[in-house]
Amino acid sequence: MKLLYIKRKTTTEKHYSINMGPLTTKVTSIKRYFIGLPINTVQKYRKTYYGKIKNYEDCQLFI
Repeated sequence: MKLLYIKRKTTTEKHYSINMGPLTTKVTSIKRYFIGLPINTVQKYRKTYYGKIKNYEDCQLFI
């Protein structure tokens, strides 16, 4: 078993964009693990409808 490893996980989240309004996107988060426990999140990004990859902080969470 590895002591330190990186894992990607994709989830679907609802967001609100000023230009497009409410939208559902796939958000991929890359986390660093130590002995199976998550240490920190390295990066979060999302893909747009047109295939561009954008940073997670560009749009607001939709409630």
